[in-house]
Amino acid sequence: MPTSRALLTLTASLTVLGFATAAAAQTTPQKDDDITEVIVTGTAYGVSKDALMSNVDVLNRAAIDQKPAQGLGDMLATLPGVRSSAFAPGASRPVIRGLDGFRVLVLNNGMGAVDASAVSPDHATATDPMEAQRIEVLRGPSALIYGGNAIGGIVNIIDDRIPTTPAKEGVEGRFTAQASSVDNGKQLGLNAKLGQGPWVFAVDAVKRKSDDYETPVGPESRRLTDAEGEAPDTSDHQANSAVDLKTYGAGLSYISDFGFVGFGVKQTDTLYGVPGHEHEGEDEEGPVTIGLKQTRYDLRSSFNVAFAGFNKLTADAGYTDYHHTEFEGSDTGTQFFSTGHEVRVNLLRAKMGDVSGAIGFNLLSRDFEAVGAEAFVPSTTTDEAGLYAQYRLDKGGWGVEGGARFDRKEISAAGFSKDFDNVSASLGGFYKPSDHAFFGLSLTRSERAPSDVELLADGPHAGTGAYEIGSRTLDSEVGYSLEATGHWLMDQHSAFTFDAHLYTSKFDGFIDLRPTGAEEDGLPVYRYVQTDAEFYGFELEGGVNLWSEGARAVRLDMAYDYVKGESDLGNIARLSPSALTATLGYEGERWKNHIEVRHVQAADKDLAEFERPTDAYTTVNLFGSYWVNRHVSLFAELRNATDEEVREHTSVQKDIMVGAARNLRAGLTYRF
Repeated sequence: MPTSRALLTLTASLTVLGFATAAAAQTTPQKDDDITEVIVTGTAYGVSKDALMSNVDVLNRAAIDQKPAQGLGDMLATLPGVRSSAFAPGASRPVIRGLDGFRVLVLNNGMGAVDASAVSPDHATATDPMEAQRIEVLRGPSALIYGGNAIGGIVNIIDDRIPTTPAKEGVEGRFTAQASSVDNGKQLGLNAKLGQGPWVFAVDAVKRKSDDYETPVGPESRRLTDAEGEAPDTSDHQANSAVDLKTYGAGLSYISDFGFVGFGVKQTDTLYGVPGHEHEGEDEEGPVTIGLKQTRYDLRSSFNVAFAGFNKLTADAGYTDYHHTEFEGSDTGTQFFSTGHEVRVNLLRAKMGDVSGAIGFNLLSRDFEAVGAEAFVPSTTTDEAGLYAQYRLDKGGWGVEGGARFDRKEISAAGFSKDFDNVSASLGGFYKPSDHAFFGLSLTRSERAPSDVELLADGPHAGTGAYEIGSRTLDSEVGYSLEATGHWLMDQHSAFTFDAHLYTSKFDGFIDLRPTGAEEDGLPVYRYVQTDAEFYGFELEGGVNLWSEGARAVRLDMAYDYVKGESDLGNIARLSPSALTATLGYEGERWKNHIEVRHVQAADKDLAEFERPTDAYTTVNLFGSYWVNRHVSLFAELRNATDEEVREHTSVQKDIMVGAARNLRAGLTYRF
């Protein structure tokens, strides 16, 4: 089609011409200077990324602008140690080091999302990644200031809807647009900030729409059709995978020498398909789609203080009203409602000599209700309160860091109420023999109270294709994690970088959903049980400049990850297969281009009971971007250039949903 040819031409031109002009001198355009590599998630007082004792990745606004239009899990899925639940284009959640659901905490500016995404893999996160100015991804349980639900890791989506600084020259912002061929996708984004103070106003909006995407093979796997005695699937589209998303918000802040106080509001409205298939003889109710609506109100503030060795006080509060409806064709099916509020207050000691620290508390209350034939969880109320402290001593060449948190969580429903008191703590030390070397070792004990789903589920769950039964006798699970970290940074004496993280985690009372072998309502019965479990693995990243001259360089980067998990009851289901990614790129004063090859290993050994294997796959992506001037950049990409069959083992949908076929996409960013 003409659109595909135009996109292919632009992709090839940007990539090939970028490499061809590696020796050409050009005028340097203005680059982003508002993003630093100081990590705020998990430390509150902020620590340099290269001085953390846990594995953290940061996506800044420039990187997010050029990412494909996709859900949160899919956007992060190529980071080492991170995968996607890959349920559908409209619903994808991060899987970190083999853990997902209630063990991975998704935050918005450090506050809970209060949606229903952890309840089921077919439920989308209510915060779209394109809203973010920055996304921080923390692996492991080290961020204990957020409580037990961060036992697997954290994804913090940080936006600028509530301004914290004045606008440069009175007005600043950006407009983004992109289109893709595989799904006739289109996306527009806008964010702007106005005012040099004390009053500063911000507005943002994202609009994304896509059709059912093209596939390289039939969506149903040969393993599934052969097992069911069906003919191979020959269709070339993933039926019912369309997405229609709108999100918009605004914020107003008062910024002065004392700090800032601001208020923001955001509305999310999205309709997305839930892919699946029907067997002959079953009642056809029509395709299932989910209509999600959320309104979120937030108050953020930061005050400069001088009190008991602290120099900053932050106080944040938020209220969220969420609901989604599962439509069966044109009929209204099950509905989910979640409303809640959260308050978080911190006293910080930052950039005051060798010692940094934070003490604080948070309060959260959430009301959850499911109504309809597939309401497999009763209406519940969850109340949480946490008190925590965290300190870091940095003597330059060495340092120590530690913290502790106490939580109380109460879950109540009709005829049920249960309290959980949890204590978490961490301690670590690091050694810096030079400016470009860092070695750290940390030990963490984390407790996570069971969720309302794990305690009270009893009914058919369409999202997992199982009849799920909870257990009211579950206790908190306790995890003990040891992580070793090493960084080697590039400087004038070294042309390469290296980053390594080795970890092991042991769980007492690990809460797992296990098959019973029985059937109910035509579905296999799964029950939540507690057992002991162990996870271990590593993430390795390295890069080297193959050639450099001034601001121009040709660089090779590689990453590999591995995770293994098993319990006393057997192997853990849907563990992330190992992945090796190699990227060869050229970056100049205007050009930035790369070729990425990613190989994901087969998942055909050490499977959980009744779990089907998944084949290995290798994808090739070509990307090119060009700064036209200091305001405008263009980009284009050819994704899955070899039209590979991609099935994500971490997805419960892997046998009825396949990744997109070869995709040509292009876009632009205008910054003002």
